[in-house]
Amino acid sequence: MTDTAIEAAGLGRRFGRRRAPALDGCTFRLPTGRVCALTGPNGAGKSTLLALAAGLIRPTEGTVTVLGTAPAAARERLAYVAQNKPLYPQLTIAGTLRLGRDLNPRRWDARVAERIVAEGDLDPDTKIRTLSGGQRTRVALALALGKRPELLLLDEPMADLDPLARHQLTATLMADAAEHGTTVVMSSHVVAELEGSCDHLLLLGSGRVRLAGPLDDLLAAHTLVTGRAGEALDPHTVVESRTTGRQLTALVRPTGPLGDGFQGDRPSLEEVVLAHLRSPAAPPLLLDTREAAV
Repeated sequence: MTDTAIEAAGLGRRFGRRRAPALDGCTFRLPTGRVCALTGPNGAGKSTLLALAAGLIRPTEGTVTVLGTAPAAARERLAYVAQNKPLYPQLTIAGTLRLGRDLNPRRWDARVAERIVAEGDLDPDTKIRTLSGGQRTRVALALALGKRPELLLLDEPMADLDPLARHQLTATLMADAAEHGTTVVMSSHVVAELEGSCDHLLLLGSGRVRLAGPLDDLLAAHTLVTGRAGEALDPHTVVESRTTGRQLTALVRPTGPLGDGFQGDRPSLEEVVLAHLRSPAAPPLLLDTREAAV
């Protein structure tokens, strides 16, 4: 039994020789049992990374392992919900769940799948083609969780859901992860959707890993500093620094006491993420990455 859900070393993926790489030199490790927020702006490489982990495409550089093996070999033990939620439009909801059962006879949990559908007040005899985007999302998640995966990969899963449905399905995902130890990787470019439900962070920017590690440890490694403009921040690692009038505001990774003249506060996840995305030259911070993978 491996303790690593996903591990990447120098992972890269190009789509055409003349285009910039969708992923470039990505190295990180995600332990099992975590709920990981995969975030970054549009075009950062989030969907590409999930497709690589699901074994749908192959890397052009580096390696990625899933649950201790190649992604294709782990396919039975993982579930992947793509951003467009592809389902057979001519099938009913009940027929879709039966298909999930037939494709996963050794792992299928009909009770879980049917409960997720029922919580959305969906008629099992309704055709998939008549469902709204949010209803399709619910059916896709029912298929994914009904498989009882060890690793659940979700690409923008909450984008079509109203606030109530988003809250309900997030609670369902968190309960499943807690009860069964499922590792969840959930992508979104909306940081507020992820902060209250995830305990691990993977931030991508321009195809590269900017932050990776336990969420609390990453936040604890940063300090939001205010002080007088012109004051030196050496020897601390400065992620971003801005001056407004006579006041300096900066996000730093302290190497010791801040010193006189500065006040430090714990930043929010959104403040850390935005600072790193606005400052692509700032050094990345990768925690819980094995030396062998670097």
